Amino acid sequence: MTREIDPAASLPRRGAGPSPAVARSFGGRLVRFALKAIALACIAAVLALGAGAIIPVPSTLMLWRIVAGEPVTRHWVRLDQVSPELRMAVIAAEDQRFCQHHGVDFGALREVLADEDGPSRGGSTIAMQTVKNVYLWHGRSYVRKALELPLALGADLIWSKRRVMEIYLNVAEFGEGLFGAEAAARHYFGTTAAQLNRAQAAALAASLPNPRLRNPDAPSSRARTNSFRIQQRMRNLGARADCVL
Repeated sequence: MTREIDPAASLPRRGAGPSPAVARSFGGRLVRFALKAIALACIAAVLALGAGAIIPVPSTLMLWRIVAGEPVTRHWVRLDQVSPELRMAVIAAEDQRFCQHHGVDFGALREVLADEDGPSRGGSTIAMQTVKNVYLWHGRSYVRKALELPLALGADLIWSKRRVMEIYLNVAEFGEGLFGAEAAARHYFGTTAAQLNRAQAAALAASLPNPRLRNPDAPSSRARTNSFRIQQRMRNLGARADCVL
């Protein structure tokens, strides 16, 4: 007996999706690709942080200015060549729990997120600002912030607190094309980073949120008030700044 075969039955039905086996295969390839990408990103981050532990790294903003042909002034110095007053001043101004947390101050982040009027400050630690300056880009971005957190945790693990502070004080921008504490001390006060006094250190720290608009050598009344507030915090820091002194 001959069985008749309907030609239409051998054709794929219109609108039919891939078979479950094909879907599983594609999903598996996608997961493997994602895992490989994550592994490569982790390796790259470890290598970058390892390099940062031993060489005088530049900031991405410095490199951008150099590529654009714009002037850049920086004189890398060791942490012991920076006045303890400035080390304390940036902790007082930027991250008062610097010596206590592990790169990310989750308590401060929770306070920022819980603000009923919306985030009024970034909650960034010195470690977060350092990895942003060295490895990432400026400007508000959830992607950048998501990368900042694990990099800051890694920096705190691979670098010492002193190394985090050393890099931060050598890459922070203190004015148009002016990077690092040594360049800032020479430019604004005609001295070295090692010889900065408390008032000068507080004035530099007060300029950090917006150094292109805040001149430490000719501060506005608001900047002077902020500088006095930083000096008061410095007096109250005590042992909380011991990790960099």
